[in-house]
Amino acid sequence: MFALKFASLFILAYLIGSFPTGVLVGNIFFHKDIRKYGSGNIGTTNTFRVLGPVAGIIVFIVDFLKGTFATVLPIIFKLGPHYLCLIFGLAAILGHAFPVFLKFKGGKAVATSAGFLLGYNVHFFLICALIFFPILFITSMVSLTSLISVVLIFIASFFFHDLALSIISGLLVILIYWSHRSNIIRIEHHQENLVPFGLVYWYKKKHTNSN
Repeated sequence: MFALKFASLFILAYLIGSFPTGVLVGNIFFHKDIRKYGSGNIGTTNTFRVLGPVAGIIVFIVDFLKGTFATVLPIIFKLGPHYLCLIFGLAAILGHAFPVFLKFKGGKAVATSAGFLLGYNVHFFLICALIFFPILFITSMVSLTSLISVVLIFIASFFFHDLALSIISGLLVILIYWSHRSNIIRIEHHQENLVPFGLVYWYKKKHTNSN
């Protein structure tokens, strides 16, 4: 009975993660396939850039909640130990990165990973937020911020003395770096897009205007 329930909920968590928010928002409300514009990514950053802030916020919230909802499935259905939440959260993250509805070509799973962290441990999530947002303010790059933050988050997980959390955090490092392969190349060549705020953005804007 446990095995059947576990398998069913695991598949459900993956399908929740696979929900193609960016593609649906683009097609339904803007008549655009987000995959054909900008970076081609279906996540929050590309949605902001291509469809605007309202669409970007909607995609972020839904993708974030996908991770949270999938993570708490074991709690909702009283499946067992709390560490199982990590497994279901990971299933949602994999669903977002490799969605069955989009031929397994998905997003970078940053928002869904954040939602997963909230669902598993609120205090750890707050620490992760305190790591992520200051770095974003300094770098003005979501990609570089994600790459730096996920390593610091992995290190921070050891202070919670939760082996399962540290293992999943380590897997997230691998997944985030793998999904950001093209971003790493653009960062190396100083071609990565900036968000319209933060120290690097303001510096480059001021430098451009002065010329």
